Amino acid sequence: MPGRLPPAMRSQPQWAALDVYASNSDLYADPRLVERVDYRRRFKRHRPRTPSVVLAPHGGGIEIGTSELCLAIAGYHPGTRVPIGQTHDYWMFEGLRSVANDELHVTSSNCDDRVARTLVTGASHALGLHGCTSAAAGLEDHDRAVLVGGRDALLRLELLTRLRRAGFHTIDAVDHPILGGYDRANIANRTKSKQGGQLELTTPLRTAMFAENSRSDRRHTTTEVFWDFVHACRAALTAREAMNN
Repeated sequence: MPGRLPPAMRSQPQWAALDVYASNSDLYADPRLVERVDYRRRFKRHRPRTPSVVLAPHGGGIEIGTSELCLAIAGYHPGTRVPIGQTHDYWMFEGLRSVANDELHVTSSNCDDRVARTLVTGASHALGLHGCTSAAAGLEDHDRAVLVGGRDALLRLELLTRLRRAGFHTIDAVDHPILGGYDRANIANRTKSKQGGQLELTTPLRTAMFAENSRSDRRHTTTEVFWDFVHACRAALTAREAMNN
């Protein structure tokens, strides 16, 4: 059942111990790193604020494809930034290096970026976008799948329903607590209601979303798979927002 949470949830994902940096603030304070060379932050804050915010805490070269998804689900074409419909606030942190972007990974429960925190705590709903390997999800290497998690049971149900209807291999992350985004400290769960949604897309699924899978080309070569996924997520957010009216 989408409303069920794992009986035991760790305070932070296991791989937090593998991170080089304890938080975003810790990363920003490293004098060896240069913003706009090693990493960058991008965000959009509307006036008045939108009910939902879309997040890509590990964008760019850290978890490829999540930056482009973040923009599109927030209502902006990733190649042109032209609005494609209803727009949402968004925030992303991106690795810009040619190699070793994984060193810039800060687990979502440790995300303390000031803008990200401000956007999320002022929002009613949040959706965090992440990438994982198929093996980490307990799947075959070629499996194109998405794990749906987060503490917002109603948003999870909308995402599960609409992504399945769109033809995606969709898995309820309730049985995958490490990938599920259930930690209360997770940036996506810091909304007004203390709950949000999280998606973990396997590498094969993200790869299928782009005809050319390079930093410079991804945003211009989005495939039908990409847009089917985006439209399903946007419909889920719209449905969740309507429940508040």
